[in-house]
Amino acid sequence: MTTRIGNAMLPGTKAGFELDARLDADSEHVMWLGLCELRAMDDSRWPWLVLIPQRPGIEELHDLTPLDQAMLTFETNLVAQALKRATACSKINSAALGNVVRQLHVHVVARNEGDAGWPGPVWGHGTREPYRRSALHQFTEAIRTAL
Repeated sequence: MTTRIGNAMLPGTKAGFELDARLDADSEHVMWLGLCELRAMDDSRWPWLVLIPQRPGIEELHDLTPLDQAMLTFETNLVAQALKRATACSKINSAALGNVVRQLHVHVVARNEGDAGWPGPVWGHGTREPYRRSALHQFTEAIRTAL
């Protein structure tokens, strides 16, 4: 994803920031937060959101400034609460791994006992099942409403 259309910056993007191509391919834009772009993973097995801090070259939480660390924590909590409200899930999993995609991003996943892979992690379990476009749109609208 580039941050420009012609000479204009896209809303919410920061100068010099480029979204990793794998995150761009595997997820859908939901909205811009203060620090992060919020995206929905295109895997219908779990309601799954990703926050990507709009800072170029950042791979680790400790690479962020203290103010950005606080903002990321605030936005992660805000998104987790909204996801819980929107899905009525029994558990929220949050993680920033970065072993495959190095660009710093935080996963927030709604989980329920008996879902695909329970109680294990969502990573590496089975094959991704993309949403129908209408279902993905409905999910992202529910998240926007909850936020």
